[in-house]
Amino acid sequence: MFFIPSAPARRRFHSAAVAALAFAAVSSLHAPAAAQTLAADDVAIRPFRVAIPEAALVDLRQRIAATRWPDKETASDQSQGVRLEKFQALMRYWGTDYDWRKVEAKLNALPQFVTEIDGVDIQYVQVKSRHPNAMPLLITHGWPGSVMELLKVIGPLTDPTAYGGRAEDAFDVVLPSMPGYGFSGKPRGTGWGPERIARAWDVLMKDRLGYTRYVSQGGDWGSVVAAAMGRQAPKGLVGIHVNMPATVPKNVATALSHGDPVPAGLSKVEKAAYASLDNLYKKGGGYAAMMVTRPQTVGYALADSPAGQAAWIYDKLAAWTYSGGDPERSLTKDEMLDDITLYWLTNSATSSARLYWENNNNNFNAAEQRSAEISVPVAITVFPGEIYQAPRSWAARSYRKLIYFNEVDKGGHFASWEEPQLFAQEMRAAFRSLR
Repeated sequence: MFFIPSAPARRRFHSAAVAALAFAAVSSLHAPAAAQTLAADDVAIRPFRVAIPEAALVDLRQRIAATRWPDKETASDQSQGVRLEKFQALMRYWGTDYDWRKVEAKLNALPQFVTEIDGVDIQYVQVKSRHPNAMPLLITHGWPGSVMELLKVIGPLTDPTAYGGRAEDAFDVVLPSMPGYGFSGKPRGTGWGPERIARAWDVLMKDRLGYTRYVSQGGDWGSVVAAAMGRQAPKGLVGIHVNMPATVPKNVATALSHGDPVPAGLSKVEKAAYASLDNLYKKGGGYAAMMVTRPQTVGYALADSPAGQAAWIYDKLAAWTYSGGDPERSLTKDEMLDDITLYWLTNSATSSARLYWENNNNNFNAAEQRSAEISVPVAITVFPGEIYQAPRSWAARSYRKLIYFNEVDKGGHFASWEEPQLFAQEMRAAFRSLR
């Protein structure tokens, strides 16, 4: 058992002081400066590097070592949540062998920047293709993901010839961190929901980066943001791709919300989609209910405990990867901890959770997401490990300009992270007609 007794009060006070200093140093990396409180944005693009103070990493390891563990689950499966023995092994590795500096070096090897949009600093990665006429592609991450889940697709997208593709399928890739996530700034007021993020992304692509024609992609929250962009249809946005589409018809959504039996008249594929969503609503949606209604309350525990933060994320990695509940089959321990550590070091558990509170609707419901109002071409890829497998019939009814629909044989909710090569192939195929 991985357990170390609590330290004396004097040591706890010292650790808290170190943590406070470390957090202040980390926050200064992306906090708006006093001069930026003016109504007009500072439109400058500033280079960005990750430089986490060593004190923050020392504090993290001390907190992991001082974890107070719950007793072992009484169920013989994962129905009560993350299993103690398996999770303790991950935490032991995090506290001893995991090296944040490796991922920091990986990030700093990429072109990273920050610019202020609508009063909030937006940090992003922009990698341009060496191939001429590359299509600009904006990709938005989700929760509990981050830009970490997108890094492995940069190569296949920007340099397709090195990965079996064609030069004419190349993309310039832009990967922003959403407000309240990663190294982007944290909104100081309400109103930063998907619609506002969508408008900010168009400012980023056109006003800051100078692209006059581009496409947008997303899964999880990224799907919701991409859909919002499709509804807004700003000049220059020529199409979107989503891998978590909002296709559920109104009558099906109503039945799900009431816990009713499967509606009559559904096909075999539609019944399977209903069953997946019914399981999510009944057994897997507690995390969302908490963040929709009380993001601040759950944030106190997540901001204070590395084990709490890690379990909160690991639970979803286990449930949503195409791994049969064993996420190490899809992602390495380091990859998962890169994402978890980013949340911890930026203290963004609470600020990221507020997006649920801001949105407060059903992201699978075609009516609530107003899928029919999207006026730009839409492409969809269905991955077998997704929370639900959107039926083609529902997709065709939900999106007026559906130009691409494909079902692939591997990958889950974190498609770009789990299957980067397949994901890149889907982007090439999905947007080929829009070049």
